Amino acid sequence: MKYLNSYFTFATAIALFFSFQPSSADSHENFVRCLYNYPHITNTISNVVYTQTNSSYSSLLDHTIEIRRFSNSSSKPLVIVTPLDVSQIQATIICSQRHGLQIRTRSGGHDYEGLSYVAQVPFVLLDLLNLREITVDEESRTAWVQSGATLGELYYSISQKSKTLGFPAGSCASVGIGGHFSGGGYGFMMRKYGLAADNVIDAHIIDVNGNLLDRQAMGEDLFWAIRGGGGASFGIIVAWKVKLVPVPSTVTVFNVSRTLEENATEIIQKWQLVAHKLDERIMIKVDITRVNSSQHGKLTIQARFMSLFLGGVEDLIPLMQNSLPELGLDRNDCKETSWIGSVVFYNALLIGSSGNEPPESMLNKTQIRFGNYKGKSDYVKKPIPIEGLRGLWRLLCDAKVEYAILQLAPYGGIMNEISESEIAFSHRSQYIFHIHYWVTWQEEGDGIAQRHMNFIRREYKYMEPYVSNSPRAAYINYRDLDIGVNNNGYTSYTQASIWGLKYFNNNFKRLARVKTKVDPENFFRNEQSIPILSMEEY
Repeated sequence: MKYLNSYFTFATAIALFFSFQPSSADSHENFVRCLYNYPHITNTISNVVYTQTNSSYSSLLDHTIEIRRFSNSSSKPLVIVTPLDVSQIQATIICSQRHGLQIRTRSGGHDYEGLSYVAQVPFVLLDLLNLREITVDEESRTAWVQSGATLGELYYSISQKSKTLGFPAGSCASVGIGGHFSGGGYGFMMRKYGLAADNVIDAHIIDVNGNLLDRQAMGEDLFWAIRGGGGASFGIIVAWKVKLVPVPSTVTVFNVSRTLEENATEIIQKWQLVAHKLDERIMIKVDITRVNSSQHGKLTIQARFMSLFLGGVEDLIPLMQNSLPELGLDRNDCKETSWIGSVVFYNALLIGSSGNEPPESMLNKTQIRFGNYKGKSDYVKKPIPIEGLRGLWRLLCDAKVEYAILQLAPYGGIMNEISESEIAFSHRSQYIFHIHYWVTWQEEGDGIAQRHMNFIRREYKYMEPYVSNSPRAAYINYRDLDIGVNNNGYTSYTQASIWGLKYFNNNFKRLARVKTKVDPENFFRNEQSIPILSMEEY
């Protein structure tokens, strides 16, 4: 990432060029004209600007939309900009302000509510798909990765440099770096090494004035905020410097399913008691869904226990026999592989492939399409009683939906040791596991969509007695507009607290202070962005 010094004071140099207030009446044609006339552009910007009349506009817009219910939205960007360098991002920021357009920034397209590419106001989509450079330094155990790269591309790049270094982040290879890191980013090594955001040691962000800042220049408050507080409220994060973590040359994975008839309820009950207390080298996630039982000829519940163990099978089996013998794990259920092999294995479960693909499969940016999709999240402080689980099973079996799943991810390990105020991500030692709910459907039609949306809302309501409260915590990367929405980012701190406290708990006020300092006019905003504070609120 050699561009920093060249552009450090770029916005200052051209300040007089735009020393007047923006006009919301200006058209997007004037915005485009502004881009073309912008000083010091280092590449021909016309090659990366797409209006709605451009033949490539629709395919480019749809290219990385992973959640199809937003594909047909009428709230499309007036202009798409796919920058090749920092100067083009700076121009987009300044020209958007001058001509009364908002900016939405997309890095991967997994946005749960589509806020990175859908808006109810005139806006520009800044798509970072061309900014995907990755530089791995094996000697210092660090890497620079641009926000438009995917997790799969980062994992692959690391594996090409070292067999004993990895990075703790998510298991879906096509997720974009920018959104994942800025919201926290958890994965199978979370209990050993924390979140992706916990392992960020520097970043390059372009602020509302067009200045490119590194960690030293942005200051520790802003650097704190973009690690777990969501990046879209503060600027455009171009790149991240991350600390790589040691991994053994041999790790062990397993994927074992049990139905209710195979004592799934009792195993989950025991899992709730022990999963967050296990050796930090192991993470055992649980996926819970409804299936047709060929053996019993009826609907039943299946729990799939999936694990990554940072070690060999000979160490794993005794650990499981001592801690979770109810699962009945044996050596035949386990697969020894490399760390990159484990990444391929779990990504394959998501996309329905064999799991025997080479590491190069991580480079496929569009591996998964969720179809129509709605997600929610919860955090749990104490085990759900068996009566609560059985009621949940009935709800799932009675649901008139195509596919619904709950994913349980245990906490503990190093997550208990990191303070909730260390970075903006606050969900730490007070929780024993996290729940990710989702429902998907392929059929089209308003009635079908509404039925699926109603189900997940009913499921979320059912779980209320069993999860955290005051606030009922939620994960920003599983954004959910059901828990509160404002008028296009214009709201008071008190109003925004409806969702802000759920996502950030005690860190929300500090995030609002940072926002007020770095973006006092609230240019970078969306329906759940960090609000600015009034003098009284500050």
